Amino acid sequence: MIPQSQADVIFADWQDELSHAIKNPAILLQMLGLEDRLQAIDAESLKNFPLRVTQSYINKMHYGDASDPLLRQVFPLIDEKIKVEGFSADPVGDHLAISSPGILHKYQGRALLLTTGACAIHCRYCFRRHFPYSESNPLASQWQQSIAVLHCDNSIREVIFSGGDPLALTDTKLAAMVEDLQKIPHIKRLRIHTRLPLVLPKRVSKSLLNWISSSSLRVVMVIHANHANEIDAETAEALLKLRNAGSELLNQAVLLRGVNDDADSLVALSERLSEVQVVPYYLHLLDKVQGASHFNVAEQQGIELIAAMRRELPGYLVPRLVREQQGEASKTIIA
Repeated sequence: MIPQSQADVIFADWQDELSHAIKNPAILLQMLGLEDRLQAIDAESLKNFPLRVTQSYINKMHYGDASDPLLRQVFPLIDEKIKVEGFSADPVGDHLAISSPGILHKYQGRALLLTTGACAIHCRYCFRRHFPYSESNPLASQWQQSIAVLHCDNSIREVIFSGGDPLALTDTKLAAMVEDLQKIPHIKRLRIHTRLPLVLPKRVSKSLLNWISSSSLRVVMVIHANHANEIDAETAEALLKLRNAGSELLNQAVLLRGVNDDADSLVALSERLSEVQVVPYYLHLLDKVQGASHFNVAEQQGIELIAAMRRELPGYLVPRLVREQQGEASKTIIA
């Protein structure tokens, strides 16, 4: 882990820590004793998709280890410049699924709201790293229009908050949004996709827990842990608070080369998720977004890894290996 003197930085609250997120690759490498790795940075990609990582996440990285699985998720490698056929700016067809500003309607009974373009960290494999959030953010000016669209579609039973990361919004904003959704009788569930409990555990505040526990909607929170090292004691405590507030907890991981593309890492992740009572729900094959080809793991290797997990784990701790394919009515289950 990084030296204790660096890990002991004190922040007033989650917003204070978020405002002090590290954005300079040289500073990040210096904190990890990896100054000699500067030449590995793709400076060009940083112009359009900057580095961003919280102190809490850095604290979980191994000092002096350039291949640390958490560092690899946020470090802008020169490999991002490689152009590979089949990798595009919109690998899952988000643009085609926009039914009104900020609403993606891909699957029957569910509507996804792009609540914000902001994240606490920038994951280099993000399938929305090229997404034009400024053009498709319902909170910018069209929230009531979005609510009207949801109100008129009786087929929608579940609303998904996505982004960016919805927990980058304030609890005042989120609570107001949820209050509007609760007035729509056919909406029964709220699903929140977020990395913040992992990368910024302080985000699990009393006000967040209050509106979750008081909501008339069934709240399902999907965290995105890719490696067991992401779930330290502070994150485990945050997840316990969310569960005690009434939120169901699921995990969706992405199969990433150099991060979790071996059976031992995936088994350890499922075991750690079990310890903190999070269901290992999906293991995604990489969405082929431009700039992330160096993370790609072949489908056959993914199938073999799931088979290896089944030999070591009870079935309920083995996630389903899936791929999202543009135009399909649901995730495609591979294994």
